[in-house]
Amino acid sequence: MDQKHHIAIFTTASLPWLTGTAVNPLFRAAYLYKAEERNVTLVIPWLSLKDQKLVYPNNVTFDSPAEQEKYIRQWLEDRIGFASGFNIKFYPGKFSRDKRSILGVGDISEIIPDKDADIAILEEPEHLTWYHHGKRWKTKFRLVIGIIHTNYLEYVKREKNGNLQAFLLKYLNNWVVGIYCHKVIRLSAATQDYQGSIVCNVHGINPKFLEIGKKKREQQENGDKAFTKGAYFIGKMIWSKGYKELLELLKDHQKELAALEFDLFGSGEDSEDVQKEAKKLEMTVRVHPGRDHADDLFHDFKLFLNPSTTDVVCTTTAEALAMGKIVVCANHCSNEFFKQFPNCWTYDNHKEFVELTLKAFSEEPAQPTDAQRHELSWEAATERFLKAVDLDKPFERKVLSRTTSNYMSTSINFQQSVEDASAYVHHVASGFEVSRRIFGAIPDSLQPDEQLRKELGFSNPANKSPGKLDSRDSLGSGHTSRLKERLQRYLQIFHQKGPHAAGSSRS
Repeated sequence: MDQKHHIAIFTTASLPWLTGTAVNPLFRAAYLYKAEERNVTLVIPWLSLKDQKLVYPNNVTFDSPAEQEKYIRQWLEDRIGFASGFNIKFYPGKFSRDKRSILGVGDISEIIPDKDADIAILEEPEHLTWYHHGKRWKTKFRLVIGIIHTNYLEYVKREKNGNLQAFLLKYLNNWVVGIYCHKVIRLSAATQDYQGSIVCNVHGINPKFLEIGKKKREQQENGDKAFTKGAYFIGKMIWSKGYKELLELLKDHQKELAALEFDLFGSGEDSEDVQKEAKKLEMTVRVHPGRDHADDLFHDFKLFLNPSTTDVVCTTTAEALAMGKIVVCANHCSNEFFKQFPNCWTYDNHKEFVELTLKAFSEEPAQPTDAQRHELSWEAATERFLKAVDLDKPFERKVLSRTTSNYMSTSINFQQSVEDASAYVHHVASGFEVSRRIFGAIPDSLQPDEQLRKELGFSNPANKSPGKLDSRDSLGSGHTSRLKERLQRYLQIFHQKGPHAAGSSRS
């Protein structure tokens, strides 16, 4: 009998798109597999050529999944310094222009054979399950762990009718995450809260940044001037990523900061507007295209400014700290993890921002200890993850029992009935094109189209009407009729006791 956990990591993006949900799950897979104590499969989206051209930078495209896998493995090995033997599999995806996101097509859980379905990690579980129509994750996998990456509510609030959209999205997220995940990890308290979730930063950084920091520390110890440049900011150049806050701070305090120089690096939809606003300032603010943060260009900057409050855990902040720089950032829950480092200086108001920025230009960064540097590594992040989900103990294969809600006033069986009925409702609603479109799904995304199936080597789907449940569906053979009965029972109780009686059984 295989005495190893089988871990499948599902995520919402893939290289060469250098976004957090492409990069961090890739590192997670490599470090979970590193000691070869576990079987690990990374499951990532495959896009047809027309979508690749919309998503991937610098006109990089792939003719086959094998070609993209080769690219990904080479990129990873160049950064971690070792070849990792985890598996990579692709699920069919389509790019949503309005959401600027990749959404899965069909039942992506089928990518993992039932015999290997042990532990699933859903990177952005809300994103992966909004339109999921297929096998129920909790039924297929013994343990389903959701990792919350994105502060979706904060982004939605910035759109038209944002407060209403955020209100509806909050309950939709609670619904799908509750019925599909056993455990939920929030990278910081900046994310939406979920019933029974824990806050733990389970992300690390590219080892290259720690190597850069090590060299800087050696320069400081030898009495050399390790940092010869001033202040900078790097990030995707859209207003919501901190550029609005930073330019407002610089505009409001031009006189106090006039003698200093600032460099902004990034590419994005708002690049032209950011450049225009920067030119209006009566101080030196240079705007540059995006670059790799590990580029030699950044090594000598002493101060990293990051006023963003929309990030969950800002990767560039962690990278700057690893390189030995001073970081001035907002006193916000997204930065809570970084407060343990002596070079992380937080401000509560404009006055403190100015004071800390001026102080940083006049002082040298502290030298981080080996223990502090380790906390930023993927080795430490992997240790935190395994401990958070109780996988740091000796191998033991057992079926998880469901935890009860703090507000539960009825039996576990009733909670099970309510959750099963809720999953049934979601399954039915997600199986019809009309209801999917109402909630924002990509048109015709219930099943992969012929082009995606051909590129991924899928067989032709069985003839089945969308939304019609049968023994192949998410709830298993013989389970549908029982769930219909439970749904009817739930509705009876709901009408008898009111919505609070039904709603108390789940978040």
